[in-house]
Parts: sequence; structure tokens; C-alpha cells
Amino acid sequence: MCSAAAHVKARCPVYPGSDTHRFPVPDHTVDWDTDCPQYSPVKYTAPTVLNKPAWADPEIGSFSPQFNSIDGSVDRRSHEGSYRVQNGKPLNPHGRTGLEGRGLLGRWGPNHAADPIVTRWKRDSTGQCVHHTNSQLPVLQFVSIKRLDCGEWAIPGGMVDPGERISQTLQREFSEEALNSLQASPSQRENIQKRIAELFNSAGLQVYKGYVDDPRNTDNAWMETVAVNFHDESGNSVSELPLQAGDDAGQVSWIDVDSSLALYANHLHFLETVAKERNAHW
Repeated sequence: MCSAAAHVKARCPVYPGSDTHRFPVPDHTVDWDTDCPQYSPVKYTAPTVLNKPAWADPEIGSFSPQFNSIDGSVDRRSHEGSYRVQNGKPLNPHGRTGLEGRGLLGRWGPNHAADPIVTRWKRDSTGQCVHHTNSQLPVLQFVSIKRLDCGEWAIPGGMVDPGERISQTLQREFSEEALNSLQASPSQRENIQKRIAELFNSAGLQVYKGYVDDPRNTDNAWMETVAVNFHDESGNSVSELPLQAGDDAGQVSWIDVDSSLALYANHLHFLETVAKERNAHW
């Protein structure tokens, strides 16, 4: 039911964007199969979710979602297999979080996202690849955004729209968050789409597919993602496009890939996989 490493960020003491404190969950009581009679999770669903935006489910009771299946246009299957449903509500497959309800998440059960990891080789003024002084391996750079909600640097990404293919989400989110395509002129947008289509139509390297240890997770709603690396080997594809932060990002920048980075959720783990697959400095 639970992974070997218990989720940590999903048990942060204070739920993001609120004054709500989670019920404390020590490591040894995370697993649902561990008897914990004193467990009394706090109930919290953010007002923005309760206001019934188009991207959110209604409250359980007013509708009956079909969990572990494709429910109309909403995919309620988990990347990690079948999850439990108790009293009509799905249970987080990685265990207790100290909070029930949906918090800031719109869907009961898995909330699917996609994270495009766009990389290039770091180059000097002559165009030669830069090698790290310690490892002697070439240095990768990736496109990173600074999230407005928490101020942390992250891989640009976002939620998969109902009925949307993962490949579409990856391309859309990158163009909106890192290139601000929504504010571009028609001719600029055409150039952006042409450049990124070339890159995103290439065979990307899937580096992760599954549960995300995210501070927004609850007992009944959680984040899952597919992270795919698209590498601009020659540096003449998206590398030549000017980066511009979109609505969800405060800043956007090419950042050197290094193990010392502090990043949102488990994004550092994604980058470690990319660096090792590409035989780059880590």
C-alpha cells in the first residue's frame, strides 16, 4: 500500500494557503494497515474548491464518482494501480496525511499532472560544452520556474485537462508557463509553437510516472504526475526562444542541474534521473 519511504511533504504541519494544522502522523503510523485508533484527521477543503470551479468535483454525496476507472472524461485511475475506497471516499495510496477532504485539489482521488523537463547542454562563449570542475562531466541546464504560490523553484508543469493526452499537456504547460505563449502575438505564438513542436514531437525520456509527495495532498486527494525529459541536444531549438514567465510563474530561467538544488516537491529526484541517464554532472 505504501512506498518504502513514507511521504513527508504530504504531512507538512500547516496545510498550504491556510491556517489549518494537520493531525500529527508519525512515520510508524503512515501506513493504513497500521492500527491507529487515535487517528483523527482534520477536515479541510479550500473555499476555492468548494466554489465549484469547472476543474473541481462536487462534494461526495451529491455525485457518485467511478473510482479506479475512466469516469466520463475524467481519468480516476492511479498510475500506481488500484487504490482503496472507504465510506465512498478514495484513500491516499501512500497512507495517512493528517487531513481529509480535498484541500486545494479539485479531484477526489488522483489529480493528474504532467511535468516537461526541458534540458540543454551548458555552453561557453565559443559554443563548447562546459564540464564541471569536480566531476569532469558536462553540465546540463533545465528550464525552471519560480512558483508564485510558494516561492520555490520547480519544473514547469500543470494539470491534465479532461480528455487531454499527456503529450498535449506537456507541450501546452511548457509554452504557457515558460514562454508565456498566452500573451504572445499571433506571429510570436506561431514561432513558439513551431520550435517547441519540433522538440516535443521527438522521443522524450520518461523519467517518472506515479505519486508525488506534494504538500497539497490529503487522505482523499493526491497528486500524480508523468515527468518527461525533452533534450535540445544541439542548442538550436527551444534554447533560442526567449524565456518569459506565464501566469503561474514569478520567474523563469535556465538553471544548472546540480544535486545541491532546492526544488519543489520531488522535482530534484526527477533531475537526478535525467542527469544520470544523460551522463551529465550531478
